[in-house]
Amino acid sequence: MEIAKMSSKGQLTMPIEIRKKLKLEPGDKVAIIEEAGRYYIENAAFLAFKNVREAFDGEAEKAGFQTEADMQEYMKEIKKEVRGS
Repeated sequence: MEIAKMSSKGQLTMPIEIRKKLKLEPGDKVAIIEEAGRYYIENAAFLAFKNVREAFDGEAEKAGFQTEADMQEYMKEIKKEVRGS
């Protein structure tokens, strides 16, 4: 367990070990999540990426792509269309 101290302005100084584990750098944002009366702190960028990944999970298969090569070939075709080739 780590302890953080709150300033009179409501600011927290997060212990270095927690910042390292969350891969936080100066200026990064954190998400505070409440679940069943408990609060969790997560790296906001990683959380956003995780949510996007979960939202798209399985979508390639639904669209008929069987392999990554199928997807790359489709992207090449789209690029040709956009460029007018």
